[in-house]
Amino acid sequence: MSKRVQHPALHMQPPLAVSPAEAALLVGVGRTKLYEALNAGLLASFKIGKRRLVRVAEIEAWLRRLEQAAADDGK
Repeated sequence: MSKRVQHPALHMQPPLAVSPAEAALLVGVGRTKLYEALNAGLLASFKIGKRRLVRVAEIEAWLRRLEQAAADDGK
């Protein structure tokens, strides 16, 4: 019996970056709200060719900043 070797890509890791539309879905906001944050410089993105991407780590950092701002407002 031979042992099957699987390619590492088959063990999918979470993406490092997503499109703005995917980022909006992850966060639970509309694309318009997400693009407002991008245009205001509150959320960083980058382009590869014509494709705009947002790092998942940047989305998480943005959410932490929003959460902290909301907590500071409640004090």
